[in-house]
Amino acid sequence: MPDSFTTTVLNITTGTAESVTDLTRACEEFLTRTAPGRDGLLNVFVPHATAGIAVLETGAGSDDDLLASLHHLLPADDRWQHRHGSPGHGRDHVLPALVPPHATLPVIGGRLELGTWQSVCLVESRVTNLDNCGACAERSMADPFGAVQYARCLPEAVASQGSSS
Repeated sequence: MPDSFTTTVLNITTGTAESVTDLTRACEEFLTRTAPGRDGLLNVFVPHATAGIAVLETGAGSDDDLLASLHHLLPADDRWQHRHGSPGHGRDHVLPALVPPHATLPVIGGRLELGTWQSVCLVESRVTNLDNCGACAERSMADPFGAVQYARCLPEAVASQGSSS
């Protein structure tokens, strides 16, 4: 059995617009603290019904392309059965079926083994009902070397970006 499991909760302020937030640096810092030189898997999980974790290129337009694609696939209109909140909010609850709320990433020698242009990102499509996010429940996910990473989105007025162990 590996060492005890380690968890870090990231408080991510997503604001009032749809967003793709790069978590790669936070994941790397977590691994530097908790798994120097070790091989294994890093689990990244967002405990929320309207957000997901994606591995993609950022900064060259792919993040905007992802949000545009989600708009095309999941229009914000009144077709959704899930109707609380603003019109079209039901689409936000379908997002995790397309962009899952988790990613399991290889770690070799204590470093993320990502492709040259890959980043680990939090995808948040919800722009209303932000106060609901603070009620997210934390869940534990185990992995072979004990590293667990959470991303939690919080209302802009309540949170500041940072991490705690």
